[in-house]
Amino acid sequence: MRALLALLIICMAGCTQPTPGVTVLTYASPFSPSHPFSRADLAWMQWVEQQSNGAIDIQPYWSGSLLSSEHSMHELRHGVADIGLITPIYARGGAHLIRAQAGFYGGLETFQQQTAMWRCLVAAEPQFKRELHDLKILAVQGGNLPGIVTRDRPVHSLDDLRGLRLRAPSELLAVLENLGADPVDMPMGEVYSALAKGVLDGVIAPPDTLRSLHFAEVAKYFNTIKIPRGAYAARAMSERRWRTLTDAQRDLLERSTAVWEQALASELLVANEAGMAAGREHNIEFHDMPSDQQARFDALYERDGEVRARELARFAIDGMPAYRLARSLAAQVKDDTGIRCSRDET
Repeated sequence: MRALLALLIICMAGCTQPTPGVTVLTYASPFSPSHPFSRADLAWMQWVEQQSNGAIDIQPYWSGSLLSSEHSMHELRHGVADIGLITPIYARGGAHLIRAQAGFYGGLETFQQQTAMWRCLVAAEPQFKRELHDLKILAVQGGNLPGIVTRDRPVHSLDDLRGLRLRAPSELLAVLENLGADPVDMPMGEVYSALAKGVLDGVIAPPDTLRSLHFAEVAKYFNTIKIPRGAYAARAMSERRWRTLTDAQRDLLERSTAVWEQALASELLVANEAGMAAGREHNIEFHDMPSDQQARFDALYERDGEVRARELARFAIDGMPAYRLARSLAAQVKDDTGIRCSRDET
């Protein structure tokens, strides 16, 4: 039904005869065109169209008009769009290891470190490719490190989290529960309203959301604790559609991966600065987390990552090799040697 609705939306947007010699590819995202992710998407589209000399025309559909956050991979496999922003870390099922590994990134702080870690894990563990079956991955995404945004109560230490109802990604739910918080996992698109109404006391989010999602309008405090952020496959095309392209078109899209990821990294850095500025404009109070509290959080995060890895056994997945590799790779970063997969630098 959703696939039929998607076709109707596309036709309403303009079902015209294709231009001879031009391949039209639809792109779908749950975000608006002004979001930092979307600005990076637009930069990628422009590059592909220019490099193909107009032989590839990418038609975007924004704001969730075609793909949902929870079912994006399934919808893409069934042709709702040709290319799309996927969020396997929010998938309702079928991406258990991908969701779990998002909690293995302690010690990593940059987009480049995060995406390098992801590629090392995927190269070493076949289960990732099984969970991404029938999808051609075109870009991997990391992100800015989250802090703690709160509505009415400032957070000065981890003890201040007790009793707070916080929106958080799934990999942090158990960590926050251990600290006495009341964490919930909901789509980020619903958080602004929940904060405004007092349904939420706060949200685990990076500074860029103070502007991009307007959290500075409905919150008063931001604690700059460094919460690890995992990477994941974030832009994809159905394998079925991929096979219909020519060798030259596939080669172009392969080369576009580096362009897309660089655009994402750049836009996220710009957005982070813009978010901090928006916070200052709205008189947000910024507080640093004391070093002993940061160390306590890091220990809880790492311990929970191992628990999550072991719990994958209930899905007949051995998550420990990926967890051990992730911790080994993170140790390389601490030694300032960069992340290397085996003998090859990613």
